[in-house]
Amino acid sequence: MLRRTAYALVALALAGTATACGRQAVDPATAQDARGPITVWLSNNAQEVSWGKQMVAAWNRSHPGQHVTAQQIPAGKTSEEAISASIIAGTSACLVFNTSPAAVPTFQKQNGLVSLSDLPGGDDYITGRGGSLTDQYRSADGKFYQLPWKSNPVMILYNKKLFEKAGLDPEHPRLATYDQFLETSRKLVRSGVAKAAIWPSPSSDFFQPWYDFYPAFAAQSGGRQLVENGAPQFDSPAGRQVAAFWRKLYAEKLAPQEAYPGDPMSDGKSAMATVGPWAVAAYKDSVDIGVAPVPTARGGTGKHSFSDEKSAAMFTSCENRATAWDLLKFATSTDQDGEFLDATGQMPMREDLTGKYAGFFSKNPTYKPFAEQADRVVEVPNVPGSVDIWQAFRDEWTKSVVFGRQSTTAGLRNASSTITDLLNEYGDPS
Repeated sequence: MLRRTAYALVALALAGTATACGRQAVDPATAQDARGPITVWLSNNAQEVSWGKQMVAAWNRSHPGQHVTAQQIPAGKTSEEAISASIIAGTSACLVFNTSPAAVPTFQKQNGLVSLSDLPGGDDYITGRGGSLTDQYRSADGKFYQLPWKSNPVMILYNKKLFEKAGLDPEHPRLATYDQFLETSRKLVRSGVAKAAIWPSPSSDFFQPWYDFYPAFAAQSGGRQLVENGAPQFDSPAGRQVAAFWRKLYAEKLAPQEAYPGDPMSDGKSAMATVGPWAVAAYKDSVDIGVAPVPTARGGTGKHSFSDEKSAAMFTSCENRATAWDLLKFATSTDQDGEFLDATGQMPMREDLTGKYAGFFSKNPTYKPFAEQADRVVEVPNVPGSVDIWQAFRDEWTKSVVFGRQSTTAGLRNASSTITDLLNEYGDPS
């Protein structure tokens, strides 16, 4: 049997005994129509916590018999591991507003998630809010076990002052094609204005491809996912172009091979970063930023990128699911999505953001490119073994692209072979 991540093994082994070591099992038939107090979990992002508190306060003022308590996700190595442990113990919150799509298959395997499609008007509400983008969030059985909540479409943020110091036009940066991006990167580093042109983390964490390879692959491939129809998609002309582009950045020392103990762009060590709109607020006091799309081999407009989305999900430990469903709809209403956008600068998973919230984007024009990009985003594939699949990809990427210990062609081929085996293993019910 292939190696699997430790937390996935624990999840699969203990899924059937979750209620034995935690709370008494909840009767779903009774819970679906029940109303009463519930708890919700939020991320530890300060802006999201602020939004969550006002959202809950607004609900509680109008629903005295259905009091909601909000708190941050319990501490853990990652929020995914903390949530997984809570499923095993039967102590999950009713709703979690920070559910990674990559973890949803594992949470499903643990019998930890409520099918939102089985709630009154579930599918219609989710698709009505998010439009065609929501199809990427259906599970293998065609149901929604997550509500696509908010995205942080990955784009290129660049330091205008460093560009100007390097003799580059900060208002019209040459970043659209691979050749332009490489030429601009060489000027930035050789001029001495920054140690790195761009500095994504070179670590082996399973999620790191979401900030180097995956946005570029989404753009170059016309919006393909890592895995589609049960097969890897990246050992392809688009994937090989992306890998070769990033290999040049590392080989020419335009992107460092070592990790930086902090934020290299905020500290002036890097002139660019691949990040989402959350970073606009983080950089506002230290960097005069510009925004550009992720490059492709030939440039052009209307390209895709990675969503860096987080979902809201309902958990099977919830005893008052009618209240939880009503709160979930309230928290993702047009008004509350507007409050969220204003508080965090992150993009609600809605169609036509610039039209619905024109006032916000008029006052905050730096966010507008992200809103436009949010209409063209690619999600991680919703497949069993997702975390292990990404880890297998990252291991080969680190070896071939970051450090050049094998060819990029071999790295993609090896990753595709390993991921094919993982897909077969996780798809085998035995």
